[in-house]
Amino acid sequence: MDSSPVKSRALVARGPFSEGKWAMEEVTLREIREDEVLVEMVASGLCHTDLHCGDTPDDKGVPGVYYPRVLGHEGSGYVQKVGSAVTHVKPGDPVLLSFTYCGHCHVCKTGPASHCTSFFKINFTGGPVFTPQSQPSEALGGLFFGQSSFAQHTIASAKSVVNVGGLGLTRDDLKVLAPFGCGLLTGSGTVANVAKAGPDDAIAIMGLGGVGLAAAMAAKKAGCRQIIGVDRIPARLALAKTMGATHTIDTTTSGDLVEALRNAADGLGPTVAIDASGHQPLVVAAIEATRYMGRIIQVGAGMPDAAVTLPMQTWMDSGKQYFGAVMARCNTAEYIPQMIQWWKDGEFPFETLVQSFSFDDWEGAIESMIKGTVVKPIMVW
Repeated sequence: MDSSPVKSRALVARGPFSEGKWAMEEVTLREIREDEVLVEMVASGLCHTDLHCGDTPDDKGVPGVYYPRVLGHEGSGYVQKVGSAVTHVKPGDPVLLSFTYCGHCHVCKTGPASHCTSFFKINFTGGPVFTPQSQPSEALGGLFFGQSSFAQHTIASAKSVVNVGGLGLTRDDLKVLAPFGCGLLTGSGTVANVAKAGPDDAIAIMGLGGVGLAAAMAAKKAGCRQIIGVDRIPARLALAKTMGATHTIDTTTSGDLVEALRNAADGLGPTVAIDASGHQPLVVAAIEATRYMGRIIQVGAGMPDAAVTLPMQTWMDSGKQYFGAVMARCNTAEYIPQMIQWWKDGEFPFETLVQSFSFDDWEGAIESMIKGTVVKPIMVW
């Protein structure tokens, strides 16, 4: 087996991108370990988590933020090499990349692994993978969410790698499907796997980015009788209507958001509310508006100090549940192929959410996400 160093290109973050500290660099990859996979990347989705971790100064004490590193956690590509302990993929296999986990804590042993007790440490801190060809002694962080997909070649944790061979996918398909590893999985899976929503449910979705709109599509597929999309961007609200929303609420004009949510759901409020915004006022409104015995599911990541208050007596009386879900509690090896089949069957028409950019136009991709002109930019090699 060839063990010569792999030379490639990567989008390296040496500080916040808004300070001009991101750039394409020539890099060399270290040798893979026994539980790792070398992947030639085809494409990577761009997620708000990448921007959070790549536009926050590292002297602010925010967990998971450090430089220099290679980010990206929604990748697609082809396996080039596997470690000695890897058995589920082989060179040449098409793969999608998702999160990783420890595999041995009490949660990983019983599932779901997305709630691994070391999830944050493993996925956000990663470890050294790349070195700049111009400065071989410098270490660049990799393994962001087990993959660091903003590189033309990357080393991924075997647990992050989902084999999609045998599904008849072309290279062009992989270019489109890259975001399935995080945002679209989280949104759709929260409806299908966590809420297990169905025709009896009135579901409210707070925040209509990629996660929220994927949730709307999944709620339509599940036959939810009311699907309420909440956002402040008119274009997103209009798009939600095409994705399956039966009602939309513009937070800039709705007045009392709690009342608006209740009125859209039988006057009682939603049976399920999914917060995909991480915005504390929207979370508070969802908690208050959800009907008795309803569920509020937190999937949007707020700032570390964000908090809500639950009144003990009325909370007990209401029987409501407020809880979090990471990566929709998915078994990625099973759920990602299921999503692909939904897409092939026309039941998950996510293409209207995406736009492709060359990796050399990474600045354009970021600008489109910040301005909200593109829901899910995809950067393609």
